[in-house]
Amino acid sequence: MKAHQRKLDIKNGCVDLSHGSGGRAMAQLISGLFHSAFGNEWLARGNDQSAFDVAAGRMVMTTDGYVVSPLFFPGGNIGSLAVHGTVNDIAMAGARPLYLSASFIIEEGFRFSDLKMIAESMGEAARAAGVHIITGDTKVVERGKADGLFISTAGVGVVPDGLDLSAEKARVGDRVLISGTLGDHGVAIMSKRQNLAFETEIVSDSASLHDLVAKMVTAGGEGIRLMRDPTRGGLAAALNEIAQQSGLGFRVQEEAIPVKPGVAAACELLGLDPLYVANEGKLVAIVAPEAAAAVLATMRAHPLGCDAADIGEAVADDHHFVQMATSFGGGRIVDWLSGEQLPRIC
Repeated sequence: MKAHQRKLDIKNGCVDLSHGSGGRAMAQLISGLFHSAFGNEWLARGNDQSAFDVAAGRMVMTTDGYVVSPLFFPGGNIGSLAVHGTVNDIAMAGARPLYLSASFIIEEGFRFSDLKMIAESMGEAARAAGVHIITGDTKVVERGKADGLFISTAGVGVVPDGLDLSAEKARVGDRVLISGTLGDHGVAIMSKRQNLAFETEIVSDSASLHDLVAKMVTAGGEGIRLMRDPTRGGLAAALNEIAQQSGLGFRVQEEAIPVKPGVAAACELLGLDPLYVANEGKLVAIVAPEAAAAVLATMRAHPLGCDAADIGEAVADDHHFVQMATSFGGGRIVDWLSGEQLPRIC
């Protein structure tokens, strides 16, 4: 039997250019690895696209790319991260995620065993989130052209009738709620990248937030103005973006912002500010003051929101500044991130 006709040697084999050529080897890669990891009725049809029923309500669509380095990190890998990140982009609209697509750009020589672990973690994350990866694409590039593996995704979901979350709905006096501790993902990546060891392992917070969001919407209704997941650029970037879009400013309290002691210590060691470090399993919600207590209680009752906190409020500010009252009794402007604090974080 010719080499390109053999079954995939998952334990010892590697991707070569034939696995992106459109021939037998590519078919074996798709059916033997991706279909077994993602298996569902849509993929089983073997089409280049998937047709699906459209639920009642407004549809939401998002797209994203994942180039995280390293590919494996404490708490996940590029595969689970791709699912969580895409699901969360949909969830921030208050939507229920339904279907995902996934496109893989694989470097020649990438080990099948690593690709299998990544694909399986994607399948597990998708099933846990109640979504299906129903279509995708595979490309193989020459050695040195892709740093192992890149993943691009797209996702669709449906927003319930009557729900419209948007930054222009924010009002002076609205409360700023954060679902948990800051910086876990970025510091987990950086500690792995730099081979740093801490007394307590710092684990990425990567997780799908749609169930938490659904419960928050039930509790807060129209009192929830908008939600964002503070990924690249962290909380600082998210609040500055919302300030620009809403025409307001924000005043937050440093002492109210939850940060794990290990993450705070690592940030000090690495010269990082937790406000700017990426998160992949947290959200920021701007909520009307009359709904804030109920929404916060709901967040704290959920496993992904047990460390939720009310950290500040929206204020009138023609300059759209984000200001922070420090633990020392002073104040400072929390500006946009200048440059790239942590590259290749997602």
